[in-house]
Amino acid sequence: MREMVKGSNVSLAALSENVGSVIVSLSWGSPTGEGDADVSVLLLDANGKVRSDADFCFYNHPVAADGSVQLLGKTPTADGSEDRISFDLTAVPSEVDRIVVAASRYESARFVELDGVKLSLADGSGEELLRFAIDDADSVSAIIFGELYRRGEDWKFRAVGQGYDTGLAGLATDFGVDIEDDAAVEEVRNKAAIDDQADTTAPALANEPQPHGTLGAFPAPRRPDDEVQPRKPTARPRTAKKKVTLPKAAKKTLAENESWKEARLFPVSALKSDRDRETRATSVLLSVMAQAPEFGRRLTAAFGAPAGRMETFTEVTLPHSDTPRRPDGVIRVERAGKLWTALVETKTNGNALKVDQVQAYMDIAARRAYEAVITLSNDVALEGSPLVDVKIDGRRKHKVALWHLSWAEVAHQAQMLIRHEGVGNAAHAWLLQELLHYLQHENSGCHGFQNMGPAWVPVRNGIDDETLCQGDSRALEVVESWERLIRQVCLRLGGELGQKVLPVRRARRGTDPKALRGRVADQLCLDGKLQAELRIEGTPGVLAISADLRIGKLRTSIEIPAPEQGYPLAWAKRLVRRLSEAPADLHIETLIEGETSGPRGTLERLRPEPADMLPKQNGTQIAGFRLSLVKSMGSSRGNAESGFIRSVDDAVHRFYTAVVVHLEGATPRRAPSKEGATG
Repeated sequence: MREMVKGSNVSLAALSENVGSVIVSLSWGSPTGEGDADVSVLLLDANGKVRSDADFCFYNHPVAADGSVQLLGKTPTADGSEDRISFDLTAVPSEVDRIVVAASRYESARFVELDGVKLSLADGSGEELLRFAIDDADSVSAIIFGELYRRGEDWKFRAVGQGYDTGLAGLATDFGVDIEDDAAVEEVRNKAAIDDQADTTAPALANEPQPHGTLGAFPAPRRPDDEVQPRKPTARPRTAKKKVTLPKAAKKTLAENESWKEARLFPVSALKSDRDRETRATSVLLSVMAQAPEFGRRLTAAFGAPAGRMETFTEVTLPHSDTPRRPDGVIRVERAGKLWTALVETKTNGNALKVDQVQAYMDIAARRAYEAVITLSNDVALEGSPLVDVKIDGRRKHKVALWHLSWAEVAHQAQMLIRHEGVGNAAHAWLLQELLHYLQHENSGCHGFQNMGPAWVPVRNGIDDETLCQGDSRALEVVESWERLIRQVCLRLGGELGQKVLPVRRARRGTDPKALRGRVADQLCLDGKLQAELRIEGTPGVLAISADLRIGKLRTSIEIPAPEQGYPLAWAKRLVRRLSEAPADLHIETLIEGETSGPRGTLERLRPEPADMLPKQNGTQIAGFRLSLVKSMGSSRGNAESGFIRSVDDAVHRFYTAVVVHLEGATPRRAPSKEGATG
């Protein structure tokens, strides 16, 4: 792996033979676990400008029209979070000379508050080729991490590390993007005007670039005096056809009564065995991937597949020693006469992947020069721990990547497209709706992680009778199952809300995930609690979950900071008003500076007397408020209505919808502009 320094460059072909598609990852962490940023990508022509606004990919426009760029979203890491971007370099139009990769923070946040800011680049097989750490991130709100650029027929990468004081709006306008947000543009222009006034004593520098740490290859921010005459406002150009999303309210049914069942494209009533479920689920998923290109590309881009014509197959027979093998499916993508191929192995219900099967498919893929093996099951992979441990023959020149998808992640991606981001046409939206209905049906076997494992009951019993000792391997198994459950809760809630939901990992930079789980398991043996935190985009705090196995209770809570202005009594009254529709048993605790606890009570008791939330001592500093709901948790392994997994899912969903959405600072998902639905 190549360690890059600022200003250095390298040819991708010199690092790997498999660089037609690459994955770029931007990652960072923070001491509180709450720091985050948004990635963006700009496709530039030979003049260093975007050809149109469609060449600017960001959170409201995550996929380039030609499929060459796709923002894959965030995944949690031990240090914080990682944002991944898929680049199909074979699909980049010839007019695009270079591709800028950047990230920005919002409002007053700055990169100096984040730790471990870095970029890494991996080839199509998932092998990391290079890494670029930005150790001098200053008080800037946006950073250009690096750029991919052409040199003849090859692509090269340059480590940039350039900071911008003017945030995402300033960065985008520098490269020719027409920002519709007038307030954002005005902020950029005001900043530039201030800089101009500061430079009046040095006219020789008037034409020098202004971004923090500027390199000569990048244009300077636009100055107000570049536009002496005011421009007439122009409509933002349409960059794609209008996208289709599901209506928020379902149409009134024409059925005579509830016993009439709507006809479905993918029926599930005839599924009787696990084999039937696996065969049907594979065929349903692969057929929708091929017929709805937005969805198929969304799943395969994360695996290094190019953007091209996709065909999918089921029950394919392939030779292997004396016994032919039949993987559940095959995905083939053709781009510029080249084929990308992945074998697919599927499991439904609680069935686990078999190591010998996956190993055989890895061997077949290597011999036939296929690019990947993709496994699908209800299980959720953990960071730093492969779901299936296979042996790789290092003597083989051709590398095969092993990837895993959970059915919960498949459902999440379908939800994000048809309910929030939109797809290309009504037929594709209908196909995805049918897929989602199939996956969520109780008979499909594709319900996601649904079993806490064989160690769950013995661990709970050991906690009850105080016989569970530190170092018990069963406690570690439960901690791993808990982490899988939390990751799935994030997927489901994020799909419902259309917002980023990530587990918070409060650990020192570079902490080994396995070692961290070991410490959590030892703590479980001591206090009998499983705990997690979720960061939900647009909320004023972190949603905490605590499962107390000693008393069988689930607690969901959030801490919100005290307002910077006003009086404590006004804060208390405003909070109670905002929570007018929250459950009466909501527990509210006032957080006091330097003390472990403050006044507390239920919402029902505090509604008529909000002043009871205030400390009696004069001059006491209120730091904020903690809101909590407590409910009993299910005791079975998770498949029944009363199951632990179901109760955790329900508790998080109830707390968010009944409490968090009413809080000041809780914002809906960032909506696109007036033309945002167009792409």
